[in-house]
Amino acid sequence: MTSLEKALTAFRDANCLKSKGQLAVMLHITRLASEKGLPLEPESLRTGKEGQVKGLGKARVQAILKEHGIMRVLAEEGGRTSRGSLGNAADYALFLNALHQEGKADLSVIEDWWIARVREFFCGKPFALKFDSSKSLRSVVEDLLAQAMKRQKEHPGSTYAGTVLQHLVGAKLDLILPEEKRAAHYGANAADASTARAGDFVLEDVAVHVTTAPTEALIRKCKANIEAGLRPVIVTIAESRAGIESIAKGFGVDGRIDVIEAEQFIATNILEWGQFAEKSHRTEIVRLIAQYNAIVQKYETDPSLRIEF
Repeated sequence: MTSLEKALTAFRDANCLKSKGQLAVMLHITRLASEKGLPLEPESLRTGKEGQVKGLGKARVQAILKEHGIMRVLAEEGGRTSRGSLGNAADYALFLNALHQEGKADLSVIEDWWIARVREFFCGKPFALKFDSSKSLRSVVEDLLAQAMKRQKEHPGSTYAGTVLQHLVGAKLDLILPEEKRAAHYGANAADASTARAGDFVLEDVAVHVTTAPTEALIRKCKANIEAGLRPVIVTIAESRAGIESIAKGFGVDGRIDVIEAEQFIATNILEWGQFAEKSHRTEIVRLIAQYNAIVQKYETDPSLRIEF
C-alpha cells in the first residue's frame, strides 16, 4: 500500500465514509478538484439556501461511474440528501488541500481509489438470517433488525434499520393482499425525500407509517391523516412504541393512532400463513424473505440490503 493509499484509508476510516451517499460525495469532490484545481475553498462547495453540496446529484455521480465502466446506480439522490454531506465535503476538501501542499495529491489515483471502494460497496455482504426452530418467530425479526442497527452505527448517517423494516413490512403486505390491492413501494431515499405521500403504504383508508424512531414530524403526519379521513397505523420496533405514544398524547391524538410492534406484526402473519404448524414456519419465512429481496432488487441500489437465508 502506497503512502497515498494509506492516507486515503485513514481518512475514510476516521470519518466512517462507507455509505452510498458518502461515496457519492467523495467522487464528486475529487472530480471537482480535478476540474478546478487545488486548493479548494470549503465554503464554495455549499449551495445558497438549500444547504447542500453544490453540483452534487445523481447525474453527476453516474457520469463519473460510467467513465469507469460502472452502470449501476450508486445513490438515487446522488448523496444530496445524506446527513452530513456538507461536513464530509468540507473535511475532504481540507484533506485534499493538505495532500496538495505535500505534493501527494494525484487526483487520478485518488479517483481510482474511491472507484475501488464503490466496487467493494456493490459487492457488500448481505444480512444473514439463520433459522432456528427452537427460537420464537419474533426473535427472527429482532435479529434482522439488530444486524441492520449494528451496520447503521458503523455507517453514521445511513438508515439501514429503517430501510430493512420498511421493506419487511412491504413484503408482508404484498403477501397478504391480492395483487390488485397491493400498495406502491419506494426506495429508502424516495421515502425520505417525499413528504407529499400520506404514508409509506396507503391501503384503502389506512395510512401505514414504518419507523424505528419516534419523531414529532411523524405524529404531525398522522394528525394530517386523521384530518384527511385516513386511519394512521405506525409499525415500529418495540423500544420506540412508548415514545411514539407519548408524542401522540402531546399532539392530542393519543387513542387515534394504532401503534404496532413490527416484530409481532410480522411474526403473527408467519404463524397464520403456516396455520400455526411449526413445520410450516421455515417455508413461510423463506417466502417472506424472497418477497423482501424482490422489493430490494427493484427499488434499492444497495445489494447489501438483501437477506440471505
